[in-house]
This record gives sequence, C-alpha cells and structure tokens, in this order.
Amino acid sequence: MPGLWGGLGVLLSLQLALLGLASDPCYDAARRPRYCLPEPADLAAGRPVQASATCGRPPQRLCAFRHPGDASSRRCRLCDGADPAAAHPAAYLTDAGGEATCWQSGPVANASLTLALGGRFELLYVALRFCSPRPHSLALYKSTDHGHSWTPFQFFSARCHQAYGLPPASAVSKASDHEAICTAAQTDPTPLVGGLVAFMPLASRPLARAFEYSPVLQDWVTATDLRVALDRRHRGLGLRGREASYGVSELQVGGRCRCNGHAARCGAAGPGGAPQCQCRHNTAGPECETCRAFYCDRPWQRATPSDAHECVACECNRHSHRCRFNMELYKLSGRKSGGVCLNCRHHTAGRHCHYCQPGFKRDLARPITSRRGCKACQCHPTGAVGTMCNQTTGQCQCKMGVSGLTCNRCAQGFQQSRTAHIPCIRVQEVMTTTAAYPLEWNTGAWGRMSGINSTECQTHCSPSHGRVHMNLRKYCKKDYVLHAQLLAMVESGEWWQFTTSVLAVYRQRQVPIRRGEQPLWVPRQDLACGCLRLQVGKAYLVIGNDAESPDPARLVLDRNSLALPWRDVWAHKLRRFQQQNRRGNCRSP
Repeated sequence: MPGLWGGLGVLLSLQLALLGLASDPCYDAARRPRYCLPEPADLAAGRPVQASATCGRPPQRLCAFRHPGDASSRRCRLCDGADPAAAHPAAYLTDAGGEATCWQSGPVANASLTLALGGRFELLYVALRFCSPRPHSLALYKSTDHGHSWTPFQFFSARCHQAYGLPPASAVSKASDHEAICTAAQTDPTPLVGGLVAFMPLASRPLARAFEYSPVLQDWVTATDLRVALDRRHRGLGLRGREASYGVSELQVGGRCRCNGHAARCGAAGPGGAPQCQCRHNTAGPECETCRAFYCDRPWQRATPSDAHECVACECNRHSHRCRFNMELYKLSGRKSGGVCLNCRHHTAGRHCHYCQPGFKRDLARPITSRRGCKACQCHPTGAVGTMCNQTTGQCQCKMGVSGLTCNRCAQGFQQSRTAHIPCIRVQEVMTTTAAYPLEWNTGAWGRMSGINSTECQTHCSPSHGRVHMNLRKYCKKDYVLHAQLLAMVESGEWWQFTTSVLAVYRQRQVPIRRGEQPLWVPRQDLACGCLRLQVGKAYLVIGNDAESPDPARLVLDRNSLALPWRDVWAHKLRRFQQQNRRGNCRSP
C-alpha cells in the first residue's frame, strides 16, 4: 500500500505541474504569448516605517476619542515608549494587528512617515486608517530613486491654496496627467476615529483607460519609496494642544511588481533585497526590461493587451549562439528583423551565418544549417590567384592561361612554363593543339617521364633516416607544429593534395591553421625523392615553415618540412613547449 500511495503522489504532482504549465497567464492555450501582470499585494505589510516623531520619549499623556461620532467619548492615556503595553511605535502601522494597534506621533505640529518598498513597484492605491481625527492637511510624496529625491503624489487639504499653493481640483486635465493635485476630499475630522484617507494614482486620470500605452502614466505610478506628510491638525475638537496627537492604525500600499507585462509572478528577492520578476516572453532583468541573450532580433518593448511583444531569437542557422540588435537593419527590413549574428562558426559568415567565409564553398548536398555545409575551395597553390572560389560552383579564380575548377591545368592554347608566377604561356600558332596541359612546371624531364632519376633526387634533398630529437630550439624555429592525420590523397599536376584532419595545433603560424579537415599540398618531386614519407591513414607530427611556400595562405609541406610518425608521448612535451612559447621563451631571430 505505501508503494501505491507513493506512485499516486508522483502522478498527482506531475499532473499539477502540467496544469501549471498549461495555465501560465503569460501564454494562451495554444502557447501564444499574451499580456500578463503579477497579482496585486499589500507592499507595506510587515515592512518597517520611519516616523519623524513617536510619543513616549519621555512618557506623556495623550487623549483620543473612543467613538467615531461622539466628541464626549474622549479618553486620555499615558504613552510610554519603555512600556510595551503603553507604547505606540511606528511598527504598529504595518503589523497584522489592524485597527487594534495604533501609532501616535505625540503633540507635534507636523509629522512624516517614510516607507521603503524594497524595489520598483507600480502603485494601485495608498490607504491610511486613522485612530485620531483625520488631519486638516496631508501630502503624499513618492521617490523613484530609493529616497534620493521626492516628487509630489497627492495633496489633501481643506485650504489647498494656503497649505500647498495649489487651487483645489476635483479632476485632472490631459496636460497635467502626471502631476499632483490638491483636493479637499477626505479632510473632514469626522469620523473622530477610524477615518480613512485613500488615494488611487490612476483615478480621474484622462489616459487611465490607455494606461498600458502611456509611458507617462506608467512612470507616474512607479515608486520605490513613499512618504506621508501630516502637516496640520483640526482645532476645536475638545482636545488641548499638548494632549492631541496624530494617530494612524493602518498604512496599506497596494501595488504589483513592475514587470512590463512580461511576468505573472514576482519571485523571491534578488540581490540587494529587491523582488525579481519571473520573466516570460524571452525577456530578462529584474523588471523584464530587456531581451534574453540571443533573443534580440526585434527591439524590446513593454507588453500590451493587444501585443505581447515577445522577444524573438536571431536566425543564425545553428552556427552561432550570440547576436546583437541593429536598429538600421531593423528599419530597412520593414521592422521585421534586426539581429546580427556574431562569431559565426563552421566556416560560415554573414548577418545570419548564411553563406561561407572566403576560401570555402557551399556543399549543396547539405543544408546551410549543417556543421559541414561549407567546405574548403581547394584552389591549386600555383594556378589560382588566391584561396577564394565561387560560393556556389566552387570555381577558383585562375591565373592567365590556367583553367579547371581548382585551376590545376593549362587552358586550351597554353602550355606549361617554368615559373610559378606565369605557370601557363600561350603556345606558338604552329604548335597550337586542342589538348589541355596539366600543371607540371619546374620538373624538367618529370613532365615527360613517369619517374625521377636518383641523381636528381640526391641534389634535390637529403632524406633523414635517423631519429629526430624534438627540443624547444627546433620547435621555435618552425612556423607551425601540428598533429594531423592523412585521410586521402589525389594527384594534381606536380602536386599531391592530401585531405588532412588537423587534430591539434601546438604552434600557430601567422595565417591561422584551424582544426578539422583541410587540404595539405606536397610537391610531387619531394614525395618521389623521399624527402617526405607519408602514408594515408596514419597520423604525423607535422613541422614546417612558410618561407619557401608559393602561397603561405595554404598548408604546404616541402623538403624543408618534417612529417614524423606520431607518438603519443610527444603530446605532453609539445604542450610544455606551447606554454613556454606563450610566456615568450621563443624569441624571434
């Protein structure tokens, strides 16, 4: 039986969780975003209030009325701050005692109450329940910067002009929609006890019905602190001045977290004690006042009942997780998209990482969202002008007289030359044929025979048959040090092109070498003479220089390079050399 009850409990919890997701006020049943607000709460409940004056220090005799309409029900008691039973501290304003407890100021001409709300809130009402006759003049002030400055919120007085220099007003004009007014309402001394002074910031405001579309009114109801100034008491009520006092039994402030229409709940206090909105609609921040990272394809906006203004993710085709917003692009797109992707990966580029970076072309067999959607152009190091090719066709830009997708042969009417700068020269008129010559320059008889004689190889290079000892001095002399595996090879004129997987880069050259698959070029003669001994499928420690390379932008191995069969014990030593290089131990000659 315990197992059955435990299983039912788990099932019930799961059902409640799913119900909570389905009833998220910020989304409708179809999971479309919609305007939402946190529930209102009493922001003053249990919070400390600072009073400018409180009776009981020293003990003093104060009088108050016991019945709301009977002036003869006056009763006098001793207020003693040292005696909890006879004290009337400011904590009584926001405690759970309600009208049973009462703060009293003592016989002062005026007093003030200051309440720090603990964060930025949108206020719905402010209410004070008096345990003394209501004051002749009362002013409310608010602060939006945690008490550094104060703004009038509302004035109450039977004589507005004399007390506050304002004419009495019962309505607010559109021009003064965000200004405080003075009213004589709620200033009558009766009832003598239990009288209420209440203020609703949006009441009688002309644009209150369009509150969610009015930034002026949104700022008008926003506050971090509230101050009540009790400026004058009524006279002639049968109370002597030294026995009369301001008395307030309850201070209530109704409001909600300022979440800009993007949250229905306000969670536990964040850093500094301020409440934190539980943001929805891909927004973030204490007040949901900004978009989440990567959700900035449109500018942030406050939600409204007609449009939730959900933050939208940038379109980066799965090649980036970072983006920024550009207002000019947003306007040019007809206010549809303004996101710009940052740090595109997988050899992609562009605002949406939607095309290949220079030196790479689209693999049309894969979607642009694929990690392998772009592949290297593989332009011939001698026949091509550079490493870039057409994004769609893969056609490299060939030198004069050179043709082929990768610029690896002479065009019709051209023949091989003996210089890499002009690899193909025009054939004399009498010798013109329709054949296309492969790029096999600087090879002499190599272009007409299938092999190279031993004498030519002896003068070309001296292969090392002994063990090569790797040290920091040799490491620093080279432009790059790699751990690479050879995957495939294909002949291309006087070159062999290897498809190489770079597994680790231990020394980086000026033109960076990236990890992953890329072409590696080896002169045909260097391979035939044994200057380099390479075998497809094996891993090598590749050490080389760019000084003799026809194009430093490509990865080229020649007779001056080293390709040693990889040994796992080298990894630790090479990482140590790499660290010493970063500390500056490899000095330039």
